[in-house]
Amino acid sequence: MEKKIINPWQWQDELSYVQAIEVKNVQGTLYVSGQAAVHSDGTSSNADMRTQLKLAIQNLEKVINEADYDCSNIVRLTVYSTSSEEFIKNCFDLFQDFVKKYGMKQTVTLLQVVSLYETLNIELEATVVK
Repeated sequence: MEKKIINPWQWQDELSYVQAIEVKNVQGTLYVSGQAAVHSDGTSSNADMRTQLKLAIQNLEKVINEADYDCSNIVRLTVYSTSSEEFIKNCFDLFQDFVKKYGMKQTVTLLQVVSLYETLNIELEATVVK
């Protein structure tokens, strides 16, 4: 697999994402449903957004690993949040730590939504290649 990063600017580097990625010679593509703070018994977390983001990241990692893919090859990540302001103020460092942990170079879209399922307030959707 070959990945080519397209960044006409440098300002996005501080925000832990890239403007575009071209992927060639892919062996497989994994489309991951939105992973949220749902416990292994299927119950939704009612914790604060920061705590929910930690669990959502763990769930995303678990699905990707179970599929025999690697988080370092996430090329598209969509973040759904009930408050973009809260995500940026209270959770962005966790997001950046996740990106740094795997040396990810991914495109990102952050969307504020009116609500998510039950008590959830953050959800991560990914596309992964190998």
